[in-house]
Amino acid sequence: MQQHLADKNIALDLVRVTEAAALASARFVGLGNKELVDRAAVDAMRIAFQSIHIKGTIVIGEGEKDEAPMLYTGEKVGFGDGAEFDIAVDPIDGTSCVAGGKPNGIAAVGIAPKGTMFNPGHSFYCEKMAVGAEAANVIDLDAPIKDNLVNVAKALGKKVGELKVFVLDKPRHEKLIKDIHLAGARVMVHSDGDIAGALMAIDPTTDIDMLVGIGGTPESVITACAIKGTGGQMLTRLAPKTEAEKEAIIKDGFDLNAIRTVDDMISSDQCFFAATGVTPGELLDGVRYKGEYTLTSSISSRGRTGTRRYIQAWHDRAKLSKMSSLEY
Repeated sequence: MQQHLADKNIALDLVRVTEAAALASARFVGLGNKELVDRAAVDAMRIAFQSIHIKGTIVIGEGEKDEAPMLYTGEKVGFGDGAEFDIAVDPIDGTSCVAGGKPNGIAAVGIAPKGTMFNPGHSFYCEKMAVGAEAANVIDLDAPIKDNLVNVAKALGKKVGELKVFVLDKPRHEKLIKDIHLAGARVMVHSDGDIAGALMAIDPTTDIDMLVGIGGTPESVITACAIKGTGGQMLTRLAPKTEAEKEAIIKDGFDLNAIRTVDDMISSDQCFFAATGVTPGELLDGVRYKGEYTLTSSISSRGRTGTRRYIQAWHDRAKLSKMSSLEY
């Protein structure tokens, strides 16, 4: 009985962690300073974790890839009692979005019972393909993109020309974008935010049908926490960008040809995910200010039940700042 009560509290309390990160970092939207954005989110997230009754260990932190402040791997978070959890954090997915005032900057967290979360080691990038439940069984990373588009369209009851595919606007995707266009589908390019992109692909409330491309490996593990239990699917394969990354991955003992599913990345359904928008996006609105109050938009999900909650909250900034010692 105690475990079920803990599950309920964790599913909802995680939102407070991402809300804190979003509120703190939103003060720097559009100012062009990625470091300030990330530092504010990290500091707020670390403090917010202290109120959750878990024994948490950061398995996937952030910062090494972008040389940003980090919740470091191995750091203990949580109140220090309750169940033991592995934790994957991205205090800000899309620091460039927030610093540049662009869409889809979010704060995100995924957690799973100790030992059930895939640790990608020194892998920073991977191929990924994500779709919602209706097309979960028809995608294939080894198949040409045209074949995947045809199969996804058929599963969704659409024409290929009606599909909208989220792709990061990066030089590495030039050929991919061209191939998607040649197949007749629509490409929705975004500068950053592949967690947000995958969330849109699996969420029935958006018009994004699919995410494809190379993005962050740590971000894929966080995303897997969100997809678990929804019936959606994300396939990934490590894709090192440099020879040094490739050598480090091989030294870690990983097979570069292995394709991992959501279940490979998160092996327990007792997992949880939360995200809060910092800048406006298709799925989550950004932080908005109304006098002394601030409005946030969040999503919370639980792997065991597949339940997703969309949460809007009003925050009294003065009271929050007094309680946490941070400026909101």
